[in-house]
Amino acid sequence: MTEWLSRMPFGHTADGTAVEIFTLTNMRGASVRVMTLGGVITHLSVPDRHGVPGNVVLGYDTLDGYLVKSPHFGAITGRFANRISNGRFTIDGVTTQLELNKPPSTLHGGSRGFDRVVWEAAPFERTTERGVVLHYLSPDGDQHFPGALDCTVTYTWTDAGALLVDYHATTTHPTPVNLTQHSYFNLNGAGNGDVLDHLLTLHASRYTPVTAAVVPTGEIAPVAGTPFDFRTPHAIGERINADNEQLRLAGGYDHNFVIDRNAAGLVRTADLHAPLTGRTLRVDTTEPGVQFYTGNSVDGSIVGSDGKQYGRRSGFCLETQHFPDSPNQPTFPNTILRPGEAFMSQTIFTFGVES
Repeated sequence: MTEWLSRMPFGHTADGTAVEIFTLTNMRGASVRVMTLGGVITHLSVPDRHGVPGNVVLGYDTLDGYLVKSPHFGAITGRFANRISNGRFTIDGVTTQLELNKPPSTLHGGSRGFDRVVWEAAPFERTTERGVVLHYLSPDGDQHFPGALDCTVTYTWTDAGALLVDYHATTTHPTPVNLTQHSYFNLNGAGNGDVLDHLLTLHASRYTPVTAAVVPTGEIAPVAGTPFDFRTPHAIGERINADNEQLRLAGGYDHNFVIDRNAAGLVRTADLHAPLTGRTLRVDTTEPGVQFYTGNSVDGSIVGSDGKQYGRRSGFCLETQHFPDSPNQPTFPNTILRPGEAFMSQTIFTFGVES
């Protein structure tokens, strides 16, 4: 290891499996810490407009917090990120019943999804970047999903302040696949109040409304004329308490947005600016959707990094993804991976500052 990349033990899981943590530091001194449990990004430190570094992701300083109580802080979620209604899907006439870990749905792959397993890890360094390659072989029947799923997730941290997340998966039997990164961001600094002042632009003219179970109804609706229209910058908190049924059902924003695109490949998805600190975040992805979540269920009971309490809406998530419940929604983009195919996806989180 070097001064730009370190590898340290980070404790053990309940069954005695060793967990490691990697610190990736770029030439500007900004850093990312990645844990092998769940591929969790535990810290991400970037400068504000005055050059003062600060951690901008919610999480814990020790392993125990992640083992005891974590709402998927910073984790890789899968096999199927987000919800599958009634935990059930049918492929080629065969119906599979999953565990209902978030009744009446399966959420983020079940109670032992990819956020709860220890991944193999191999660090790397290049001239202007450093990173870690994470690998996990999910066996056939894992959380009742069909097929053995061979997954690789690569985190690359660049000197320009971009975090690249690359996903690759293959399967032995047809199975649903939807992988994402579940960091909660606060560009004012983790634990420094809520994120309602952040200015958000979402390059999405449509979204997928939800039921009372926060599962898509199947409709793809326009955002125009609603509190879901972020095509021009709006503060996250500007309309979050508006008289709107969708906001009431989810307790705020917890919806999949359909990303505007004219072609395949990477496309600009979201832009954030925190007026207080000047920090910015740009998100680009190859995915068709992004779940915008405003930490509605974070209730102040969690004391995270640096002993700071996380209150309601103290972080936001931008989970690039295929649409929730896609296996049961024939009009949504396909999420069924078959033998001989490869699931490949990339998302880039780029951090900067504005005056």
